Amino acid sequence: MVAARFPVRTVPGVILEHALLSVRPGEQQAFEQAFAEARQIIAGMPGFGRLTLSRCIERAGTYLLLVEWATLEDHTEGFRGSPEYQRWRELLHSFYDPFPTVEHYTTVLTADPLRR
Repeated sequence: MVAARFPVRTVPGVILEHALLSVRPGEQQAFEQAFAEARQIIAGMPGFGRLTLSRCIERAGTYLLLVEWATLEDHTEGFRGSPEYQRWRELLHSFYDPFPTVEHYTTVLTADPLRR
């Protein structure tokens, strides 16, 4: 058996929203500008933890959105049911083709580099 090179730990209690976003060709810059405004909306929502938006290196126009929530309901009921979500939709939903599938995950394990 090989010894672990990284400390492994469990992380309780965070819900990770995952969305792979396909942005229409030629609209990436406008999308990123709109998202810069939209992030202020989501950041003020109850249960919001943090988000990252990453641009794919291999596929132009593909982004990965990861959002941490305290509970699933903070996203599915709180955010999506809020008046602020309507502005989020206005800012972002027209950029997607196809419309993204959003899934939620709980952390099982993480690994950090060993510090020597």
